[in-house]
Amino acid sequence: MRRRFVGPPNVRRSDSAGITTVISDFGGVLTTPLIQSFAAVQDRTGIPMEELGKAMARIAERNGSHPLFELEKGLISEPDFLDGVGEELEPALGHRPEMHQFREIYFEALEPNERMIELMRELKRDGLRMAMLTNNVREWEPLWRSMLPVDEIFELVVDSAFVGMRKPDPEIYELILERLGGVPAGECVFIDDVDANVETARSVGMTAVHYRENDQAIAEVRAALSGD
Repeated sequence: MRRRFVGPPNVRRSDSAGITTVISDFGGVLTTPLIQSFAAVQDRTGIPMEELGKAMARIAERNGSHPLFELEKGLISEPDFLDGVGEELEPALGHRPEMHQFREIYFEALEPNERMIELMRELKRDGLRMAMLTNNVREWEPLWRSMLPVDEIFELVVDSAFVGMRKPDPEIYELILERLGGVPAGECVFIDDVDANVETARSVGMTAVHYRENDQAIAEVRAALSGD
């Protein structure tokens, strides 16, 4: 039976002897909150986020698969995604919305989270193995990689759009462990801002920190690494 270690709120210890590997999310952990970027898209395009969500839900119900999830798995291209969502929005909005600048607007509003990036640098200097696990878009890779010192810090990046699976599916967690050379889940601390992603990490045996803000997350990562 797996033992649960008592630690600070939102940190659950695995039953490992110690953490050797840190696995971080990208957007919302190493950047400013993603909601700010979606708000910028809404302001610049005039597309209410509520309507965007409803349009994607209708497509998912009709097609049996969510278009955003398909995009993040690399199963459809960004232009096809935007065309499909734009077409779905047209009846609700009364016009075909202009969406071709979605990514530019989104990334203009996204900034590096310097405190978490510095934490990642520090952990690497301390000898921990560093990896990134991100749900992302294939066409966005040059933009997000240019924001951060990715290759300086992380020995491995697993990007959903290039592997055909996404968080919180357990398979992508198993894949990153495999690509890390079979490191045990119990030797990993995982950091993400989405609760479902954190819960899956815990279910596969990782220690997990649900990022909400810098002070909380940094304290909980340090507690996980020290075994407190």
